Amino acid sequence: MAAYLMAFLIGGLICVIGQFLMDLTPLTPAHILVLFVVLGAVLSGFGLYQPLIDMAGAGASVPLTGFGHALVTGTIEDVDKHGFWGIFSGGLRASATGVMAAVIFGFTMSVLFNPKG
Repeated sequence: MAAYLMAFLIGGLICVIGQFLMDLTPLTPAHILVLFVVLGAVLSGFGLYQPLIDMAGAGASVPLTGFGHALVTGTIEDVDKHGFWGIFSGGLRASATGVMAAVIFGFTMSVLFNPKG
């Protein structure tokens, strides 16, 4: 039960920060998307995001900051394993499943439902 609560609180806090940024700043949703991905990547680079994922689980790994974290951790792992070429393969390998799921589910929903114009 505590794990669910932490996932809800941390995930909700990330979403609240995004909502405040949309409501109180002139930033567009695209700017906020990029900001969250870069923030997750930077925090991962400094080793600060993994403890948050350990504490909150999906509440920290599912939002956009978790995508930035996945890119950085995948790149670091592949650089350790393959050297220089890991820079190019790590982020792709680490995020391929999530990106492919988004493409497949998006395509499936567009086939099943009539989109509004």
